[in-house]
Amino acid sequence: MKLGLFAGYWGMGITGAEQLEMAQEADRLGYDSVWAAEAYGNDAATVLAWLAANTQNARIASGIFQIPARTPAMTAMTAATLDNISGGRFILGLGVSGPQVAEGWHGQPFAKPLTRTREYVDIVRKALARETLTYDGDFYKLPLPNGTGLGKPLKLIIRPVQERIPIYLAAIGPKNTALAAEIADGWLPTLFAPEHFDEFRPALEEGAARGGRSLDDLDITPQTSMAIYDDIEHARNFMRPYLALYIGGMGAREKNFYSKLVTRYGYGDAAAEIQDLYLSGKQADAMARIPDDLIDKVALVGPKERVRERLAAYRDAGVETLLVTPAAATHEDRIRMMRDLAEIAA
Repeated sequence: MKLGLFAGYWGMGITGAEQLEMAQEADRLGYDSVWAAEAYGNDAATVLAWLAANTQNARIASGIFQIPARTPAMTAMTAATLDNISGGRFILGLGVSGPQVAEGWHGQPFAKPLTRTREYVDIVRKALARETLTYDGDFYKLPLPNGTGLGKPLKLIIRPVQERIPIYLAAIGPKNTALAAEIADGWLPTLFAPEHFDEFRPALEEGAARGGRSLDDLDITPQTSMAIYDDIEHARNFMRPYLALYIGGMGAREKNFYSKLVTRYGYGDAAAEIQDLYLSGKQADAMARIPDDLIDKVALVGPKERVRERLAAYRDAGVETLLVTPAAATHEDRIRMMRDLAEIAA
């Protein structure tokens, strides 16, 4: 099982210089990839260009580019550029985000996200293959039929280094998970619990069969946080703010994908209580209500031997690449954890 550093959002809790040092340390340690994220702060593409220019071997990946933020052609241009800057090391991670960001920040409709994603990936692949771009979909029509009439089918001018840039899709709901298994090279789940892989398996197998392939053709690449400390309670406490935010406050009450996911894991009562507390402004109480065993399932927490056992659980679930975010109070501890994990995985 390969390791990847999920560096997260630029400047959120760590400085840009610290994020760069983490990426360079991951590169030195033999981590397979380094991922950068975007929400409604930094954009991922700029950060990835910076990381690509300052690393040597690790693949550089978007985790994720938001589909509502860019046209498919712009994403193809950015992917091709980053592939050239990195010398052929780029992975294109995509996701639809959620209605609050899509409609509230980008001003894009969230309706029919599966159809939009399918069309988007199709256009990106055509553009990266340097086909003359024409498309007649429900959401995207190229050239635009109701414009000036001067639109012209065009072809990407530059060539990516890779013959085929891998495309990964972020997904946790059954339908978009099936779509990832059908059309993507990799699947990026969040709050993935290896013990509950069977919650995802039917959707993955359905999507893979629809795409005429098997799960062996899909790189299962979950993202998790880690806190490697001998005191497991201390380690768990680093996860509580993140989990309370995602389960309690990430999205509207009726449209929180993460709350629905942990409900599928069997934590419905806890999820509802966490959400009620978080949305009423009682974030500390929401953090306190997160069950210890849920933290243990969706994060790497505790002493080294325990983390070693959890890595085995991910391997047994078919995970090919595990993306990790070190959670610590100091930069020194984050670097130390990266080294610890590399040693444990080896």
